[in-house]
Formats: sequence, structure tokens, C-alpha cells
Amino acid sequence: MMRVLTLAAAGLVSQGGLAAAAGASASDFLWTAPLIIGAAFLIAWGAEAAQFMISQGLALAMLAWLQTLPEFAVEAELAWNAARDPSTINLVTANFTGSIRLLMGFGMPIVFFIHFLTRKDRSRRAIELDPFHSVEVVSLFPPVIYFFFIVYRGKLDLLDSVVLLGFYAMYMGLLLKMPPEEESESIEELPWVARKILKRGKVGRVVGITLVFLLGGAILWLCVHPFVESMKAVAIRMAIPAFIIMQWIAPFLSEFPEKLSAFNWARQPGKAKLGLMNFLSSNVNQMTMLVAMIPIVYAISGKAVRPVVFDEFQKEEVLLTACQAALCMVLLFNMKFEWWDALGMFVLWGSQAVYPSLRDEMVWVYLGWIALEIFLAMIGKRKWSFPLRIGKDTNRRGETSRRVNPQSS
Repeated sequence: MMRVLTLAAAGLVSQGGLAAAAGASASDFLWTAPLIIGAAFLIAWGAEAAQFMISQGLALAMLAWLQTLPEFAVEAELAWNAARDPSTINLVTANFTGSIRLLMGFGMPIVFFIHFLTRKDRSRRAIELDPFHSVEVVSLFPPVIYFFFIVYRGKLDLLDSVVLLGFYAMYMGLLLKMPPEEESESIEELPWVARKILKRGKVGRVVGITLVFLLGGAILWLCVHPFVESMKAVAIRMAIPAFIIMQWIAPFLSEFPEKLSAFNWARQPGKAKLGLMNFLSSNVNQMTMLVAMIPIVYAISGKAVRPVVFDEFQKEEVLLTACQAALCMVLLFNMKFEWWDALGMFVLWGSQAVYPSLRDEMVWVYLGWIALEIFLAMIGKRKWSFPLRIGKDTNRRGETSRRVNPQSS
């Protein structure tokens, strides 16, 4: 069966996957999962090379977007199938809510824990962000608020796609106004593949990056459908609901290289903030571009303009995701991520993952913590500070930039 895999937000169009994927079994997971991870690594290496010579914020946004292309591919496959089989719409919700919550509830706390364990001075008690990182924090506000509106409406349609893509355009507009910062990371610190690409000269870089992206995209084109079907087969074989597999296992695998990059930054002096911002940029990316893609793919597959309608269970999942994102945003309003922030986010994420029945209770816990943080800010116990550095101020150059030193070219 031929089908068009449309990644409208990512700009990737595919036909079909493997013809044999229609009969995917649990054993297919053994070859599709490594290939999906391999494709993600290829795209990540290309992104690591491509992000040089631009501002750090824009570089992180590019890296976050490119590293999550496998997640876009999986989500598009699920949306495509849901238009043909409405009984699988719950898997669409499972994947994007699980992916977003993994970034904030698992990824960001692990960055802090690695930072804490590898530092021996007082700086390990918190990860301090640079002023220009406020762009990511502030840009999270519109999609977070809009997610609550999506819950209220109980559906996703093309109007939502337009609004969410608009939020992402605003985010990119802010990043494009950011001046580049001075370099503190050399090419030698990059993965081997990215290093080799960047040492090939201007034309060689373009060719190398293009080839790496094409190879990674080709692997995704071939593997995403049998990967999704094998995950469903694994769920049946292990007697685990497919919803759980798609919510936690699928996004964990598709975003694996991104997590490795962030965790690697966390163990390096002064670079834990890059790991945090990589996850936060991915969060903005997925709450806008990824979710905006769903109604578009759904309409193309179904050959009709119709909304993706959520039942009560799915609305609870989206609501829980919105509450977690809102808390993450509020905790970063003071431009640092402290130990109790990391521990609390991790415990709450672990509780909802292990005990899904606590979904309603977790919503109230998140809202209660948000209210507490707002109260503490009002009485002066929390100092919120998110200064947008959008001008050409050169007095505060970020010490963790991703620019290439001209002498290394």
C-alpha cells in the first residue's frame, strides 16, 4: 500500500516505507529501532555541523528541530494511520504528549543531576542561564496557554495549525534578532562525523551536511512505518497497552541522540545550561511545529478537512502536558534551574509514568506548585528575571556560543 508521509512542519514528504511493513511483527523492532536511532544520530551529527556561524539561540533551535525529525516522522505516521483508522487516534495523542513530557520531566532533571554530580563547588546547586536564554523561556508562554484552549475545545484542526505555526514563527523571529556570541567550543569537541564535515571547507561542508541529512532522511523513509507497526506488535506480545508504548518508548528512542547531546553538555563545565536550553527549545518546537503538523497530515490522509477530536481521556493527557509545561516555564522565570526544581519535576514525571491512574491528581499538584511559585514571586521570595537581549549589545557575550573560529576553518 502506497501512502504519502507528509511532514508539513518539517518539510519532509515520503511515500510509504517498506512494502513488507504491512505484516510487521514484534521481531521487526530488533532492526527498525536501531535504524531509527541511527537515522537520528546522522541527522544530529549534521545538525551539530550546520549550527555553526549563527547565534547560540538560533543554533539550539536548529539543533532541537533537526534532532527531533525522527519524532516528527513517527507522529506523522500515527496521524496518517489515524485518518484511515479512527480507533488509533489515541496513539497520536500518546506520542506527542509523552514526547513533550519526557523533555521536561525526564530530560531537564537528568541534565541537572549530571551537572550536580560532576561539579564540586557551590555552582552545582543550580544551573544559571544567560540573559539571552530568556527567549526560549518567554517563547514557551503562548503555546502553553494555547494548549489549555485546545483542551477546552477538545480537538485539533487546521486553525490550530495556523496559530501554532505563528507562535513558532514569532520564536524564530526573536532568535534571528539575536547577535552571535563569541566562541568557546571548538570543532574538536564535536562528534567525529561533524568534525570531519566541518574540516572539508565551505563547499565540502555543504555537501557533507546535505549527504548526512539525505541518508538520515532515507533511513526514516524506509523504517518509520515498520517501526510503528513493530511497536504495536511488541505491545500485543508483552500485553502492554499500545498507548503506553507510543507515549514513552517510541519518543525515548526517536529522541535518543538529542538526550545524549544534552547530557554530554551537562557534564562539561559551564555548559549544562546548553543542555537545558536544548530541551527547552525542543519543547517549544514540539508544542508548536509538531502539534501543528498533526491536523495537516490527518487532513491529507483522510482527503478531507476535518478535526482530530479528543475524547475525555485524551483531553486529560493534553491537560496534564499543558500543566507540566506551565510549571517548567514558571520555574525558569528566575533564569535558573535549582535542585528542588529538578527533583520535583522528576518525581512528578515518574509518578505519572508509573501510576497513570494518578493523572487527575497530578494536574492539581502541578497547578498547586504553579500557584505557590506565583505567590512566592508576589511576596518577593522568588525573583523573576527574563531580560530579552535582542539588540546588538556586545557587553554580555555568551561564554558558551557555538560559532566557528575563522582560524579553524
